[in-house]
Amino acid sequence: MAEDAAIYITGLYKTYGPVRAVDGVELSIAPGEVVALLGPNGAGKSTTVDMVVGLTKPDSGEVRIFGRTPGEAIHEGMIGAMLQEGALLDDATVEEMVAMVASLHRRPLSVPEALERAGIADLAKRRSTKLSGGQKQRVRFAIAMVSDPDLLILDEPTAGMDVATRREFWHSMKKFTETGHTVVFATHYLEEAEEVADRIVFLKDGRVAADGTVEQVRALAEGRTVTATIPGITETEVMDLPNVVSAEVRMEKAMVLSSDSDATLRALLNRFPEARDVEVVGVGLDEAFLVLTSQESEQT
Repeated sequence: MAEDAAIYITGLYKTYGPVRAVDGVELSIAPGEVVALLGPNGAGKSTTVDMVVGLTKPDSGEVRIFGRTPGEAIHEGMIGAMLQEGALLDDATVEEMVAMVASLHRRPLSVPEALERAGIADLAKRRSTKLSGGQKQRVRFAIAMVSDPDLLILDEPTAGMDVATRREFWHSMKKFTETGHTVVFATHYLEEAEEVADRIVFLKDGRVAADGTVEQVRALAEGRTVTATIPGITETEVMDLPNVVSAEVRMEKAMVLSSDSDATLRALLNRFPEARDVEVVGVGLDEAFLVLTSQESEQT
């Protein structure tokens, strides 16, 4: 029910000229869930996020946040958002920017607590012009959560961060999620989803292509990785096998991502009886999305 959900989306459509960015999204997210929105470029992630936070009006459909419209939820301080293009004030310090946003809310966190949670307490007196790209992202995170929102929306939160900074960011993020808040984040980094999210929603061509835990999404993909040592094999020959999504050959070892490993394996052994060291294993999240994308393309 819409009243019980942190986010309730039904029949959501958004078109820009000839492009249908969001094509009938149906989604319900329970309070306290940590959900990753994943998908290739142009999948509709950012457009969906924009409609959830009220920045974009849908052509049709409905979005409810804890039973309220996005505008009502924002007015009540229930939503905190960290968007890709959030601007910072050039002549203000980190502390001043976070304090300014905190002053707009009824029950904000203290500024020191917000800075501490974001892992940037040491940057309090630094002006935004002196911040690196990764530091700016963490300031945006502090600004998003200083209102102590019930729902936190993050759109590509670690874009521009190096590996070490991304690790520090998600350490801070985990502390926030442990407080029982609802968190939804869009990302290109699948390892982040595996590590942090309770649930994964995979968008493709503006539609929900898969929805579940990491393990459930892997199962939905029905993909397997087949490896075998085959003297003289070429990548072209491997790609000619049935149901191959992607393939790579190194030093006579063929590594195949298949959407139907039984069909691929039967054909491989029939065409290459000299194959040895054959192994079939389940896919990781990266491979699952390749399979899902392949399956979705075949259906359209």
